Parts: sequence; C-alpha cells; structure tokens
Amino acid sequence: MGIRGRPLAHYLPAVSMFYGEYEHSVDEKNRLTLPARFRNSLADGIVLARGIERCIDVYASASWLENTARIAELDSLNREAREMKRYVFAGAAVAELDRQGRVIIPPHLTEHAGVVKDVVVIGVHDHVEIWDRAAWAVHLSAIEGSAGDVAERLANQRG
Repeated sequence: MGIRGRPLAHYLPAVSMFYGEYEHSVDEKNRLTLPARFRNSLADGIVLARGIERCIDVYASASWLENTARIAELDSLNREAREMKRYVFAGAAVAELDRQGRVIIPPHLTEHAGVVKDVVVIGVHDHVEIWDRAAWAVHLSAIEGSAGDVAERLANQRG
C-alpha cells in the first residue's frame, strides 16, 4: 500500500516504466517468455533491436517510434549518421507476444547478443533488454564497480 491506504500505482505516472531483473530461458524455437509484469505494456506490439551493448533491446511499438526519432532525423549525408541508421534500423524486427507471453527472437539478434539458452530480462525505464546470463553478470559487475563515479560525473554535467 502507498500513502493514505491507496495503492502505490495510484501515484505513479500512467506511462510504462520497466524495471527489475528476471532470469528466463530461450527454448529450442527461439521463444522467450517475457516477465508477466511487462506484458500489458508490450501487448500492442513490440520492436526487437540490436542493443548498443551486446544485448537485445525490446520496445513497445509507440516507444520505439519516440526513441528512434532522433536517429531518424540524423543527416544522411553524414557517414556516421548513415552507419548508425543502418545499425539500428536494419537490425530491428517487429514482433508480437503470443498468448503465453512469448516472443520469437530472430536468429540475427540471438547471434548479436550471444544468446543461446539462459538469459536475464531487465527493465531499463523505457525499454527492456535481453542479455545472455553470463554476459549480464560480467556487465553488471563492471557497472557496480563504477556507478558512483558515473553518477558524480553526470551530476556535474547538469550544472
């Protein structure tokens, strides 16, 4: 319960926010069951894409459009802008959850992320990431070792 007996959700914004860390497995047909708490926000369709790190990004369709608008606006006469557009858009795949909350992960994305079977599905505010479980452990260890320094640098950038 939240404040004055009202559920905490009463005070949270209506927009989707993804958080948490969940261990799952990819089956032999490349299907992954997404965490139940994420499914309603992803029910209207999703976009799977290459993550900048070696993971798979999962966006609700509407969120994908918002998040890629900046990339879409990059000047195509600039070589780096073209490369970024290719990386993001060529690797993206539209998908839907089935009745069991599963999504089929395309082979090019499982290869990109090194996903074979055991994965961690993490919420990252406006999207979800799928990581190979061992790769996530290494990445998380590196993050934990530098989180304080990064927070301080970002705070200093804000002025």
